[in-house]
Parts: sequence; C-alpha cells; structure tokens
Amino acid sequence: MKKILLVIDMQNDFINGALGTKEAVSIVGNVVKKIKEHESKEAEIIFTMDTHDEEYLETQEGKNLPVEHCIKGTYGWELHPEIKQAIDISRYRIYEKGTFGSDNLAKDLFEGKYKDIDQIEIVGVATDICVLTNAILTKTFMPETLITVDASCCAGVTPKSHKTALQALKPIQIEIINE
Repeated sequence: MKKILLVIDMQNDFINGALGTKEAVSIVGNVVKKIKEHESKEAEIIFTMDTHDEEYLETQEGKNLPVEHCIKGTYGWELHPEIKQAIDISRYRIYEKGTFGSDNLAKDLFEGKYKDIDQIEIVGVATDICVLTNAILTKTFMPETLITVDASCCAGVTPKSHKTALQALKPIQIEIINE
C-alpha cells in the first residue's frame, strides 16, 4: 500500500506564536511520532507551510484575521523545532501556500502526480481552517483514494471548532481516526 502523510502548517506561529493554542502545543509530540512512523516505513511525507509577506494585512485574509503570522523568513513561519529536529526535512516536499488550501498541491493532485497512492493521512493545524480545506481539496482530486485525518494529531482554533470540522469531513467520506 502506497501512503502519503500530509502535514499541514506545523509552524511556530500556529503552535506557540501569534495564533498558537495550548491544543496545538499538545499535539506536537503526536505529530512528531506520526512523522517518524511514516519515515521508518519510507512513506512519502509532504508538508504545507502557510506563507505570507509584509503585505498580509492588506489581503482579504489579513483584513478578516488582522494578526500577522507566518511571514516568510521569520521564526513564526518556520516549522516547529521538534519537527525540524526529528527528521531531515530537506528530503521531503514542502508546499508553501498563501491561503488556506494549497493551490500547488491541488494542481499536482489534479495532474496525477500522486495517482499511485492508496491512502493519504492528514495531520496538523488548524483543523477547522487549513486541515479542513486541504482535506477537501485532496478528496476532490483523489475521490477513490482513502483520505484519513488523525484527530489526535490535529488542533483547531478552539476545541469546539476542531470537533465541528472533524464532523464536517465525515459526510464527504474522509475517515477520522483516533477521535
């Protein structure tokens, strides 16, 4: 079985920075463990990174969420140190994205780059924003692929919105594990 682990936005600003939460801090160890499990099986691991510039507050997102975060090149933009220490990140594909869903990941899915994959497991933050959006994009372009979200490796903006997002994924046939 060919499998991908898709790690969404495990960046400092979403964990313990500008938009961090105690729930996001609490899943870091689970995510590191999940990454190491997949790496030991030589599964493909893909990362997304929310990536903004100094003009962020002038964007629609910035006007609706006026908190500068994940400005490229800053500490807040970087992957969490525990993840960077756990693996050689240079071995893996990273999709930088300027909005909730990764357009370049969606393009690669649409063009068949990952057509031989049997399962895509998704982990990361925020469940109710970027995890949700990228899970839907993945299912849209790979409808016959098993898509799972590991709830124990995800955190939302709030615990309630995390649970709501997980519930929203079930009817579109995205399997929730470790709920």
